[in-house]
Amino acid sequence: MVEQLEKDMITAMKEKDKDKLTVIRMVKASLKQEQIDHKKEINDDLLIDVVNKQIKMRKDSITEFEKGGRTDLIEKTQSEIDVLMKYLPEQLSEEEVNKIIDEIFEEVKPEGQKDMGKVMKEATSKLKGKADMKTVSSIIRERLN
Repeated sequence: MVEQLEKDMITAMKEKDKDKLTVIRMVKASLKQEQIDHKKEINDDLLIDVVNKQIKMRKDSITEFEKGGRTDLIEKTQSEIDVLMKYLPEQLSEEEVNKIIDEIFEEVKPEGQKDMGKVMKEATSKLKGKADMKTVSSIIRERLN
């Protein structure tokens, strides 16, 4: 996926697609920053983490833009999210997520809200990058209650 990011950057430059190029450059800069800050190797896992953070930031921005009635900014930010989604593994459907959460519940056997951490730890290892962790967290929290 990291090589694909490089290829897409070159393509965006050739096609003079400024919006796509800006998003890709932001991702590359964030990757480099993570590499320097945490002394991590740039690989697909790091790329997934960075892209997830970028998408989360943009979703938060969309929420704020909706409050302010800025439809122009909502559309621009949504198109950035669409560009970023290409660098994530295929997202699981809600049914698949629920099936994996069922398996985790059978493994961990949580007894209540106090076991939220144990369940989330397992869920993160199995679902990170494949599903929105905010949604996963809310599903787990619901089931624990």
